[in-house]
Amino acid sequence: MKRIPFIITIMLLTLFISCSQDTNDVDLDAIAAPTNIGALMKITQDNSGNVTFIPTGEGVTQFEIYYGDDSTEPGIVSPGGSNTHTYTEGNFQVKIVGIGVNGKTSETTQELTVSFLQPTDLLVTITAGSNLSVNVTAEASLETFFQVYFGENPSETPVEIIEGATATYTYAAAGTYQIRVVALSGGSATLEYVEDVVITNLFAAPAPTVPASGVISLFSDSYTNVPVDTWKTSWSQANLDDIDISGNATKKYSSLNFVGIEATSTPINATSMTHFHTDVWSSDFTQFKVKLVDFGANGTFAGGDDVEHEIVIASPAQETWVSIDIPLSAFTGLTTRAHIAQLIYVGAPSGNTTVYIDNVYFYNQGVSLTVAPTPTLPAANVISMFSDAYTNVPVNTWRTNWSQANLEDIAINGNAIKKYTALDFVGIEATTSPINATGMTHFHTDVWSSDFTTFKVKLVDFGANGTFGGGDDKEHEIIYTSPAQNTWISLDIPLSSFTGLTTRAHIAQLIYAGAPTANTTVHIDNVYFHN
Repeated sequence: MKRIPFIITIMLLTLFISCSQDTNDVDLDAIAAPTNIGALMKITQDNSGNVTFIPTGEGVTQFEIYYGDDSTEPGIVSPGGSNTHTYTEGNFQVKIVGIGVNGKTSETTQELTVSFLQPTDLLVTITAGSNLSVNVTAEASLETFFQVYFGENPSETPVEIIEGATATYTYAAAGTYQIRVVALSGGSATLEYVEDVVITNLFAAPAPTVPASGVISLFSDSYTNVPVDTWKTSWSQANLDDIDISGNATKKYSSLNFVGIEATSTPINATSMTHFHTDVWSSDFTQFKVKLVDFGANGTFAGGDDVEHEIVIASPAQETWVSIDIPLSAFTGLTTRAHIAQLIYVGAPSGNTTVYIDNVYFYNQGVSLTVAPTPTLPAANVISMFSDAYTNVPVNTWRTNWSQANLEDIAINGNAIKKYTALDFVGIEATTSPINATGMTHFHTDVWSSDFTTFKVKLVDFGANGTFGGGDDKEHEIIYTSPAQNTWISLDIPLSSFTGLTTRAHIAQLIYAGAPTANTTVHIDNVYFHN
């Protein structure tokens, strides 16, 4: 077996490294073995049995191809090159070895069929994806490889794949295209498959902006969803596929006449909600209907206390996401909303339309998080930790590692806000530069929540030694019971109310706590001391 080209490559690389700067040593052993080894195998259609191998891989300096027949020496191929070998008819196991710069190898084995007969049993799978893309796979008997024509350019060069591989293509525009797949063997006779495919410009649905505190979500990546028993009942007339569009989960209903979605185990209490929302996308619907059904207190359909109502959306826009926001008051027949257990979608033309669904939820329009009030105190009288209205002093962290809460930095109309979810307590520290509030008279914070029942504010002075637990710490906590919900509350607390905070020259810690414990969301803005 000859590996002279590979050896020369190593020698040249070694020479190059030795001539480089002494401080730029290269650890060859640390370089990983090649990956994604494979090969396209193309046979000529002239009964010659000539097969051309085009190997592929990452991190490869040389390929070795073991043909799987009586040959003893492998074919040596450089990256980007090819190699041709002549076979008799039969099935062969071809091994492709990729060799890296440090001699590490990776390999794969592919089955090769050499036949001079026409391929048979051609099976093609075409999957129209999102963003104008399509995927094509194929399998057949007696074939060696496939050519795929996507139908956008009359003079296109086909994409060539082997069985088990996928040909992916992205179109320039939406439309109907004729995709043609040709199965080839070593003879002149081929086998073809042709299909007209509708390509759509389908992107992920827009992300909702309604605060989670005012939402009951059935299906959305933006919220925590309530339990739903089924997204397609047994009596539905539709097909359901759970798909992914650019990382966003989406429901796809094809051949849609109507589909029933049920939450019978845990009916939805929407009495405090004002609207129902769903995002829909279709390239072919001419009408869309939404029905809500309340099963009543007995929780049983046709139990005597059911109520329902259907909304009809005529001529909805096609080839774009349509955000349907329906006031629950528009469902006039839905006279009770405490036990909603059924949602029904209906499309037209009946049984001949495809609809994509995302962001299905109820929400309370009155629960909307607005910008906190802008402070009006002169900046000269303020030591600000967090506010767009002032220059803020350094804060080491807005969530210590011992906190029991999640932190998200959000913006409302361009105004920065700290959002704490699953809040039990959260520690905020300015330990590097403790705050000297001896010249201040008040502590201020703006807070907004739709679900807290208690809110606490604690200030901690670490003392002159600047260390928590150093013997000179002082602290005090203020408790607010039953604070107003769904509105900004401006807490302006006299520092004299923090009776345990007998020193204020080294304030290094602020702690917020909320109840229900670990089950509340609190928004914070405008955190400062002032005189």
